[in-house]
Amino acid sequence: MYTEKVMDHFQHPRNMGEIENASGVGTVGNAKCGDIMRIYLDIDENQIIRDVKFKTFGCGAAVATSSMATELVKGKNIQEAMAVTNKAVMEALDGLPPVKVHCSLLAEEAIHAALWDYAEKHDIKIEGLEKPKSDIHEGEEEEEEEY
Repeated sequence: MYTEKVMDHFQHPRNMGEIENASGVGTVGNAKCGDIMRIYLDIDENQIIRDVKFKTFGCGAAVATSSMATELVKGKNIQEAMAVTNKAVMEALDGLPPVKVHCSLLAEEAIHAALWDYAEKHDIKIEGLEKPKSDIHEGEEEEEEEY
């Protein structure tokens, strides 16, 4: 069901933890499954991501996508980090089962939320960055539950 890379990043996550006095911190969740992802960025004066850490509460795919997302943005500049999409995260992990694609979306949104926090703290505008949602399903029509 899961690729070797997904299992490796789940069993041996990279960059787990938090950064004190981070340049930017982004937290997003998925109310439907309960996953919560927080990404910490340490960005230098040249807008290069020196360090990145994550804390994720969720399934194995959520941990794996968090881990891979941090690997993809570490050492990159802000615009390169903006280009890391959920599709890029999935491809780097050699794919995810269809029911776990939302985990890669959470990773992309957490990166954007951390960049938004950085931009707010430094009073800058990052090209292409929109205000993040705290829940990846925010703005969707609420599905009525049957009882």
